[in-house]
Amino acid sequence: MNAEIMHRLHFAFTVTFHYLFPQLTMGLGLLIVILKTVALRTGSEQWDKAARFWGRIFAINFIFGVVSGIPMEFQFGTNWARFSRLSGGVIGQPLAMEGVFSFFLESAFLGLFLYGEKRVSRTVHWFSAVMVWLGSWISGFFIIVTDAWMQHPVAYNLMPDGHFEVVSFWKLLLNPWGLLQYAHNMTGAVVTGAFVMSAVGAFYLLEGHREEYGRIFLKVGVVAAVIASIVIIFPTGDLHGKYVARHQPAAIAAMEGLFKTTNGAPIVLMGQPNEQTGEIDNPIVVNDVLSYLIYGTTKAEVQGLDQIPRDQWPTALPLLYYSYHIMAGLGTWFVLLMTVSAILLWRGKLYGARWALWALLLSFPLPYIANTAGWMTAELGRQPWLIYGLMRTADGFSGTVSAGNALFTLLGFMGLYALLGLLFTVLIYREISNGPESIAKESAAAAAD
Repeated sequence: MNAEIMHRLHFAFTVTFHYLFPQLTMGLGLLIVILKTVALRTGSEQWDKAARFWGRIFAINFIFGVVSGIPMEFQFGTNWARFSRLSGGVIGQPLAMEGVFSFFLESAFLGLFLYGEKRVSRTVHWFSAVMVWLGSWISGFFIIVTDAWMQHPVAYNLMPDGHFEVVSFWKLLLNPWGLLQYAHNMTGAVVTGAFVMSAVGAFYLLEGHREEYGRIFLKVGVVAAVIASIVIIFPTGDLHGKYVARHQPAAIAAMEGLFKTTNGAPIVLMGQPNEQTGEIDNPIVVNDVLSYLIYGTTKAEVQGLDQIPRDQWPTALPLLYYSYHIMAGLGTWFVLLMTVSAILLWRGKLYGARWALWALLLSFPLPYIANTAGWMTAELGRQPWLIYGLMRTADGFSGTVSAGNALFTLLGFMGLYALLGLLFTVLIYREISNGPESIAKESAAAAAD
């Protein structure tokens, strides 16, 4: 195993583990605002307690996101020094703005939301929830803008010494790829937050305690989830997919297992890509659908991998193919499950339908899998480019850090993150077991002090 593979595995592990936390905070941020808005308009103490409860869950996720995210900043210099040296003039600006502006905005108002409720008015406390939500979403924007430049470079000059410089910062921020990717990603975060909230509500109802909060969590979670599950497919996923097809044809061809350029290209529902034969083994296909999804007509030509030089094919083609199909398959399940749940909720039967509650409870890990598969699809699809069309991945890693050093630190990270994951699970389980009532008691005790 060479150094390039080890550096890629190292960063893949740390970023995958890290993103388990921000996707929930970004999704919960919006849902907490909804809970606080209803509480402010109705004066309901139960909705206020529900918002405080999810605020604590948000805070735990936020802390672990920070702890797991900091090492990635150093990995740019330790594992990807060549890339950082040449592209730092571009990617350094949005990454710095993410830390200076959005991180401090989110953390400052999170403190006010958690500990300032008895010291400020209800309107100001609601405003703090809004700012926490905005801070988390602005943070996501700057990170995605950085990644979008690597996917679709815009607004840059290549200097004689090989460095990249920004021509227009506004064009960098308004990169069309980044805007589409941001909409798709944030919708995915809402799906995660809504599924987790629905799962906790289902858990309370199945256990037969805290049923009033279970109903609140299900009402907000299911409604948010059914909307987000549809939006993540259309329009955000549809528009982003068409943009990828236009600018990264190799990625789309590999995602769909399209080895040969085809008029009226089919979409593969199931099958195994075979790079040696250039075919899909055991395929289940629907004819003409891929052409229609990309170009709006069933007879359009879709470029296959046969028209792309072999050295520009995605380097992990089977993994890319399976990641995409896992993401798409789970997205279909999300729509089906939440549509049925929304119908049951509208008819007043969801709270007593134990089969539906079990389905909601057991489905809570699936958005994490879908979001991870989605990011794998995006990053594997860009390969073999680190900056698409400009810098290959093989030219961006740190040549002085050996494969052995990378493996040693990767094993260390895996052990440390395993402990962090265990601690996170214990803390979240404790909060869910204690329920929203304990939050209210702690707030009352703090006010008395």
